[in-house]
Amino acid sequence: MSQEAIEIIRGEHRSLAAVLDAAAFLLGHLRDGRADPDFKLLHAIVQYIEEFPERLHHPKEDQYLFARLKSRTHDADELIDRLEREHRGGESRMAELKQALAEFEGGSPGAADAFLRRLATYTEFNRKHMMTEERELIPMAEKHLLPEDWNEIAFAFRENRDPMFAAQGPSEFRQLFHTIVNLMPSPLGLGRP
Repeated sequence: MSQEAIEIIRGEHRSLAAVLDAAAFLLGHLRDGRADPDFKLLHAIVQYIEEFPERLHHPKEDQYLFARLKSRTHDADELIDRLEREHRGGESRMAELKQALAEFEGGSPGAADAFLRRLATYTEFNRKHMMTEERELIPMAEKHLLPEDWNEIAFAFRENRDPMFAAQGPSEFRQLFHTIVNLMPSPLGLGRP
């Protein structure tokens, strides 16, 4: 059962990484003037980041994976404390990102550069966060958690049904994911290059 739980968590990380890759692709094109801003796509990306990882994925990590690991060992306490602080900071990071996008869309002076910087910072932060979880936390969990812990974690994460990996996922996430894919220019999406 540990493999199922770990695969779900890694799959959700891959989904977020794919959306962050899309954001990075857009950033590059916007910075060098190869593309005009597509605000519908930018809003969809920001909404996905807010809704899926910030409201579903991170809380489940805190409540199930981190909590179960804390109950089994103190070896991971410092690492878990840091990761939980990073999760708690997600709401303010999202508020800043959404505000920067609103100012960019509104045409405020300097807002385009400010949004691009904020999105780049958010993207880099999340990549490092996920790498820490995968390279440091998950191996500790594999070492210390019991089968019943993994069963509980897998059950909790199965409910997320990430739209990238589950056709039966919640309709609002499927729609949001399809919006991103359809608006994203090729080669990353189905939109016009």
